[in-house]
Amino acid sequence: MADKFDPYREALVVETVTVWPEDLADLTDEDRLRIEARLHADPRQASQLEYVRLHTGFCRRITVTEEDLKRLGPMPTARPSP
Repeated sequence: MADKFDPYREALVVETVTVWPEDLADLTDEDRLRIEARLHADPRQASQLEYVRLHTGFCRRITVTEEDLKRLGPMPTARPSP
């Protein structure tokens, strides 16, 4: 079950995890890294956010969704100029 963004828990995040559903397997590694970085940089915008309690704090787990991809999806490849 998804959690709401929580500033208290955010201050105690010591680990981050990104879950990629199998139906999003066609993304390149570069696109995945870019999208993952953007989601964790601003977790308020993530569609599915979960805080998992650890002994030392919290793990922020973001499951990437189609909605996230529409918002942050792959940027068009720049074409070299002639």
